[in-house]
Amino acid sequence: MPDIIQLLPDHVANQIAAGEVVQRPSSVVKELLENAIDAKATNITLIIKEAGKLLIQVIDNGKGMSQTDARLSFERHATSKIKKAEDLFNLNTKGFRGEALASIAAIAHVDLKSKQENQELGTHIKIKGSSLIFQENTSTPKGTSIAVKNLFYNIPARRNFLKSNSIETRHIINEFQRVALAHPNISFSFYHNKSEVYNLSTSNLRQRIVAIFGKKTNEKLVPINEVTDVLEIKGFITKPEFAKKKRGEQFFFVNDRFIKNAYLNHAVTNAFESLLSNGYFPTYFLYLTVPTKSIDINIHPTKTEIKFEDEKTLYAILRSTVKHSLGQYNVAPILDFERSASFDTPYNFKDKKSDTPKVTVNPDFNPFKSDEQKATKFPYKRESTEQWEHLYTGIDIQNIEVESETVNTSLFSEEKITSKTYQIHKKYIVSSIKSGIVYINQHLAHQRILYEEFLENITVKEAMSQQLLFPLEISFNKDDIELIKEIKEDLESVGFLFDKILDDTIIVKGIPVTITESQITIIIEQLLEDIKNDVPNASFSQLDIMAKSLAKSLAIKTGTKLDLKEQEEIVNKLFICKQPDMSPFGKTTFVTEAIEEIDKKFNN
Repeated sequence: MPDIIQLLPDHVANQIAAGEVVQRPSSVVKELLENAIDAKATNITLIIKEAGKLLIQVIDNGKGMSQTDARLSFERHATSKIKKAEDLFNLNTKGFRGEALASIAAIAHVDLKSKQENQELGTHIKIKGSSLIFQENTSTPKGTSIAVKNLFYNIPARRNFLKSNSIETRHIINEFQRVALAHPNISFSFYHNKSEVYNLSTSNLRQRIVAIFGKKTNEKLVPINEVTDVLEIKGFITKPEFAKKKRGEQFFFVNDRFIKNAYLNHAVTNAFESLLSNGYFPTYFLYLTVPTKSIDINIHPTKTEIKFEDEKTLYAILRSTVKHSLGQYNVAPILDFERSASFDTPYNFKDKKSDTPKVTVNPDFNPFKSDEQKATKFPYKRESTEQWEHLYTGIDIQNIEVESETVNTSLFSEEKITSKTYQIHKKYIVSSIKSGIVYINQHLAHQRILYEEFLENITVKEAMSQQLLFPLEISFNKDDIELIKEIKEDLESVGFLFDKILDDTIIVKGIPVTITESQITIIIEQLLEDIKNDVPNASFSQLDIMAKSLAKSLAIKTGTKLDLKEQEEIVNKLFICKQPDMSPFGKTTFVTEAIEEIDKKFNN
C-alpha cells in the first residue's frame, strides 16, 4: 500500500493554528495589544472598523523591529520572548509561543510598518493569507503600526459565524479593558468607526478603574494590600451594598496578566460570606504577584488559565486578606472578645502623629451644693397651663362642621371569597379541576404571565409608565451605556422613560407600573447581562430576550406566601396565556393528576 501520511503545507498549518488562537476579532485585538506592551510601548492606540471585521489597527511607540525581525515575526514559532524550554517557567512577557502573527496573517490581509529608534528608515510589509505581497523601506515614526484587514476573508464559514457588530464590539471592549486595567502606567486610546471610545492617560490603579467604569466607582472601592513570602496582593474590592447580579466586573491579574480561575474566585466570594444577598456577586480588581517559577502559563491558547504550584495556600491568603480589608474599613462586623474593633488603626492613619487631647473643667461646679441651688433657673416665668379653656373663649364648638369619610373596615367585607386553591410550601398552588387536580409552580407560572404581558406591550400595545417624583441617576460603564442606547426604544416601549443618557450615567424619570423604584437598577443590570449572554442577532429576538429578562426579574419568587386572591389571579391569568404549560425558558409550569389516578392509589 502507498504511504498516506504527509506533512501539511505551512499555510494550511497556520490556518489550523488560527482556529485556536484567533476565535473572533477580539482575539486579534488581545494579541496585538500584548505585542505592543512587550515592545515597551508607553502610548498605544487601537483603531477598529465594523467591529474589527474590516479593520483592526494597533499603533505603538515601542522599540520597533529591524527589517529581518519584521519579516521573521510572521513565521510560525518565531519569537523574541524565549530561547529554551526552561524559559517557559520564567516568563516576564505576554507572548511566548510565536504563533499569533503567523496565525493572523494566514486568515487576513496584514499591513505592518515598524522602525527602531536608531534607524533612519523603517520597514513596510504586506502579507495576504500567509503570502508575502511586498516588502520595502519606508519613512515611519519609531515603533510599530500593524493593520489587520478583512479578517477570515478566506474562511467564509468562520466569517459567517461571527455575531452582530454590537456583540463583537462588546467582546473587543472587554479585551481592551482587561489590558488597560493590567497596565495603568501605559496610556491607551480606542477608536471605533472614527468615534473615540476611550482615552486613558497614564495614572495609578484607582484612577484607571474610575476612568474605565465611571466616576461613581470611586466611592465603592475598598483597597487591598498584603505582602507575604508566597505572594503580594494589591487592588480593590467593592463594598457589599454595591454587589451586582452579574459576574462581569470581576478581574484577576497574575503578574499583570488577566486570568480566569474559579477556585480563587470562590476564595473572594467566600470572604463576603453573609454580606451578600443570594444571587449577588462582588466586584473586584485584584492583582497577584507571584514568583514566575511557581506558575505554568502554557495551559491554553488564550493564556487565560494558569496552574499554581500551591493553590490552597493562595486560596487561604486571598480569603483572609479580603476579610481583613472588609473588617479594617468597617465594611464587615468584627467579633473579638479581647479588643474593640474601634481600636484598629486604619491604613491611612498608621504613620500620622496624634495630638494629646485637652481636658477642660468647669471651675464653678460644686457637687456638694443642695438640690435647690443646682436647680435650673429659667430666664422667663413659665405660665400655668391648667386654665387651657381660655384659648377657645368665644368659639362655638358645637356649630363647627367637620368633613369626614365613611371608612370601610374591610375591602372585601361584602364579598365572600370562596376558593378551591391552596398554597403548598410557599411554592406550589393546588387547585381542583373537572378531571382531577392541577399543581402549579407559582414562580414559573408568573414568569409565563409576565412574559406574555411584556411581549404584548413591546410589540402591540403602548405600555403604561409611572413618573418618578425625583429622577433616578444610575451609573454604568461605557460598554453598558452603549448597549442601553441601542435598546433605548425597546425599553421605552416597556414603560421606561429616560431624561438623559450621559457617558457613564442614565437618568430615569419613568418606570413600568409593575416595578418599584428600588428594583430599577437590579432589573436593568440583569437585562443587560441577559442580552450580552444570549447574543441576539435579529431585532425580534432582542425584544424576546428583554421580555424574558423582565419576567424573570419580576416574577413571584419561590417562598413567597400568597393570599387567596393572589392564588386565584395566577391560576386565572395562566390559563388565558397562549402557551400556559411552559415557562418562557421551556420549563413546565403545571402538572395534572386525574381523579382515576388518585382513586387507584387508595384501591391497592
